[in-house]
Amino acid sequence: MQELVIGGIYHHFKGHIYKVLCVGRDASTLEEVVVYQNVEKEDDIWVRGKDEFLSFVDKEKYPEIKQKYRFERITE
Repeated sequence: MQELVIGGIYHHFKGHIYKVLCVGRDASTLEEVVVYQNVEKEDDIWVRGKDEFLSFVDKEKYPEIKQKYRFERITE
């Protein structure tokens, strides 16, 4: 599994670019969640479970996608 970098810039397999703001916890389940922001629209902020954020692209559902992970870090 890949490493999560706070402040890192990530490419979502569907095309958008996001910046990871922080990691928090779901109040009900205590699951770690990633808070991330669309770099083109600052008010477009999302939350997703950390394990899902770092997961592989489902190749059965999206066979045409070449990217390995759901979110891949863009190295600067």
